[in-house]
Amino acid sequence: MKRKSDISHFFQKKKEACAESQVQPENSSEGRATEPTHNERQEREDSSAGESGAESEETLEQGETDEHHGSEAECEDQRKELFVSTNTAPSDISKCRDDSPVQPMLKIYPRTKMGDRRRSFKAAWYNIHPWLEYSKHSDSAYCFACRHFSPPKSSETVFDSVAGFRNWKKATYKEGGFAIHARSERHKQAMIAWRDYQKAVKNDATLLNALNKEHNKQITENRDYIKTIAEVLLLTATQNIAQRGHNESADSDNKGNFMAILETIAKHDKTVKKRLTSIHNAKYTSKVIQNEVLSCLADMVRTKIIEEVKDSEVFSIMVDETKDVKKKEQISLVVRYYFSGAVHESFLHFESADRLDAAGLTDKIIHILQSHGLEYRDNLVGQAYDGASVMSGKYTGVQARIKEQAKHAFYVHCSAHCLNLVLVDTVKTVPEADQFFSLLERLYVFTSGSYVHQKWLSVQKEMYEGAPRELQRLSDTRWACRYMSLRNIIDRLPAIKRVLQEIAHEHHGDRSVEARGLLAQIDLQFIVYLVTFCKVFGETKLLSDMLQSPSLDLSKAVDLVEALIQTLNDYRNESFFDSLWNEVLTTAEQCDTAVQPTAKRQKKLSSKLGGHCVLSTVGQKRSDSELEKESFRTGFFYPVLDHILTELNRRFSSRNCDLMNGIQALNPKSDGFLKEDTLFSFAKMYESNIEDLGHELHQFRRILERKIQTGTPRPFSVVELASFMEPYKEVFFELYKLCKVAVSIPVTTASCERSFSTLKLVKTYLRSTMTDERLSNLGVLSIESRRAKTLNLEEFVDLFARNHKNRRIQLM
Repeated sequence: MKRKSDISHFFQKKKEACAESQVQPENSSEGRATEPTHNERQEREDSSAGESGAESEETLEQGETDEHHGSEAECEDQRKELFVSTNTAPSDISKCRDDSPVQPMLKIYPRTKMGDRRRSFKAAWYNIHPWLEYSKHSDSAYCFACRHFSPPKSSETVFDSVAGFRNWKKATYKEGGFAIHARSERHKQAMIAWRDYQKAVKNDATLLNALNKEHNKQITENRDYIKTIAEVLLLTATQNIAQRGHNESADSDNKGNFMAILETIAKHDKTVKKRLTSIHNAKYTSKVIQNEVLSCLADMVRTKIIEEVKDSEVFSIMVDETKDVKKKEQISLVVRYYFSGAVHESFLHFESADRLDAAGLTDKIIHILQSHGLEYRDNLVGQAYDGASVMSGKYTGVQARIKEQAKHAFYVHCSAHCLNLVLVDTVKTVPEADQFFSLLERLYVFTSGSYVHQKWLSVQKEMYEGAPRELQRLSDTRWACRYMSLRNIIDRLPAIKRVLQEIAHEHHGDRSVEARGLLAQIDLQFIVYLVTFCKVFGETKLLSDMLQSPSLDLSKAVDLVEALIQTLNDYRNESFFDSLWNEVLTTAEQCDTAVQPTAKRQKKLSSKLGGHCVLSTVGQKRSDSELEKESFRTGFFYPVLDHILTELNRRFSSRNCDLMNGIQALNPKSDGFLKEDTLFSFAKMYESNIEDLGHELHQFRRILERKIQTGTPRPFSVVELASFMEPYKEVFFELYKLCKVAVSIPVTTASCERSFSTLKLVKTYLRSTMTDERLSNLGVLSIESRRAKTLNLEEFVDLFARNHKNRRIQLM
C-alpha cells in the first residue's frame, strides 16, 4: 500500500508540472451540468480503473526493466497526462457534424501494456461500431455521435471527453467499453439525432440538386434563345435585309423580316415558341435589344481585326466620305495591314461628319483610332485619301495634320482616282472626245424611254441570239468603267441604227426629230472615236481592276502603270493605226455606214507637162479616203494618246521617291533587289537600326539562295517575300519590319468605295431613320461577313450578359 501511495504521489507531481508548462490551462470538467447515469458511471469506473491499473503496472515494471525503457514509458505517460489537462479535442478527428467519423487504417496501432500484455486499438472495431473515431495523436477512441449530437446539458462521457477512451483491455467487454456505451441512453439519443441529420442533409442535397438542375436548364434555354436572336440578326445583317417592320404588333400582317424569321423558327423550336407566346415581357425582340445584340456582334468582329492589327504592329488607314440617303456625310475608315502571310484591308467604322474642314475630319479620324486602342503615333505608316484639297493639302490638309501626330504616316493619293483624273483631263482637252461622250449619253437617255426601250429590246431579239443588252449610263466618277458601255455600243451598233431609222420614219414629232439627229451623227467619224476609245479604255480598265485588289502593293502598282505607258507608246505608230482603221471599216460596213467621202472634181494635169514623165507630185492630192485616214490619225488618235501619256507621267511620277525606291528594293523582280544603299535610305524613314539591317541583309541573301537551291519557290513579290521571311522574323527583325511597312502602305481607297456600296444597301430610303451606331454595326457585319459568320455564339452570350446586367432572364 505504501508503494502504491508513492506511485500515486509521483504521478500527481508530474501532472502538476505539466499543467504549469501550459500557457492557458483549461478546466476539463467545465460545463458538466447533470449527474451521469448508471451506465456512464460504469464506463468511467472501467476506464479509470483500467488506466490506473495500467499506470501502476507500468510503473512497477519500470524498476525491473532497463533505464531506456523506463524513460520512454515515462515520456509517454507525461504526453498522455498533458493531453488530458487540456479541454481541446485532438486535431486529427472530426471538427463538426458535417464531417465523417475519422477512422484511420493503420498497419500497426500504438501498443500500451495493460495487465499481462501490451494492447492496442483494432481496425476491425470500425465495422462493429460505425460511430467510432480514432486519434493517432492521442491514441484514443471517441464517439462521433456523442461528440456532435448529444442532447444539450447532458453529462460528458469518456467517449466524448478530451482524453477519449483507451482502455483497450475492456474495450470489447459485454459489460464495459464499447458495448456499455452503445447501450447508454445518451448514446442512443445521439445516434437517433445523427441519423435524422443525415436524412435531412440528404434531402436538402437532393432538393438543392433539383433546384440547381432546374436553374441550369433555365439558363441553357435562355442562352439558346439569345443565340437564336443573334443568329437571326446576323443573317439579316450579312444579307443586307431590313430587320424591323413598320408595325410589329401582334395583329399586324407584316411584322418585318426579323419577327417573321423568328416566328418561322418557333414552328420548329419549342423553346423559341414558348418565349414568343409567353405572357411575360422578356421576349428580347425590341429595337433596343436588337441594337445591343448587333453592337456585341460588331464589337466581336472589330476585336478580331484589332488583335490582328496589333499583332502586325504597323498599319495604314484609308478614309473616304460620301452622302447617305439622308444627305448626311458618312466617313468610312478601313485599316490595311499584313497578317499571317497576306495583306488585309478590313473595314472598321462608319462615322457621321458634322464638319467637313480639315480640322474636323482629322479629329474624327484620330477619335476612331483612339476608341479602338490603335497606337497610331508610332505604328501608322500610311494614309490614303482622294485628291480633294481638304484631304491632300500639303500644309493644312488632313494628311498634313495626321502626319504631325504620326510622323511615319506616308500620304498616298488614291491610284484609282489618279487614273480616273487622267481620263477626265484627256477628254476635256480633246474637244472631239468631249462631244463624243455627250452623244453617247444622249443615246442612253433616248433608248431609256418606255416606247423606244420596248422597240430596242424587240430589235435585239430579232437580230441577235441570247439575252438583249442594255446601254449603260456613263459614270462621272468611274471613267475606266465606261469601257463596258463602249463595248455594248460597238456590239449592238447595227441594232441602234435600225431603231433610230424606224423611229425617224414614224413621224412622231419630237421623238422622230431626235432620232434623225442622232442617226445623222452616227457616221464614220463616230465609229473612229468609238473604236479608238474602246481600245484605250480597255487597257485602262484592266489597270483599274488590278489597282482595286486589296493585296496589291505600291511596287506592283508602279509596274502596272509603267506597263500601261509602254502599251500606249506601242499604240502610237502607223502599223497599229492601220489595224485600228481596218476595224473601223469593218464596223462601218456592218451597220451600213458610208466609208467613202463625196467625190470631188479631179484637177487636170497642166498642158505644159504633156509628153513628159512625172516622177513627183505636181499638186495632185491623194485620194480623199487616205486624206481622211491621215486626218484622223494626226488630228485625233495621236492627240488622245499624247494627252493620256502626259497625264500618266505627271500624276504617277511623284511615286519616284525614297520610299518608292525602298519598296522596289524589296521587290524580288526589281533590278535593285536588296540593294543596300536604297534600303538604308528607306530604313532611316522608319528609324530602323541600320547596323543590324546590314548584317541581316548579308545573312538573308545566303539563306534565300540556299532555300531556292533546295527547291523552295522563289518569291516574286514583296508579299511573297514577307511570307517567306515570316518563320525567321525574330532573326531578320529589321528586314521583316520593312517588308511589313512596304506591303501595308495602301495603293487605292477602293475598299472605302466598296463600303459605300454596302452603305447604299443598308441605309435605304425605307431605313433612313436608323442611328449612326446601328448603321456602323450593320456595316461591319455586312462588309466583314466572313468574320461575322465564324463568330462563337457562346462567347457572344457571355459578352452580352457581361455588358448588359440586370436583365429579366439569367444567362450565366
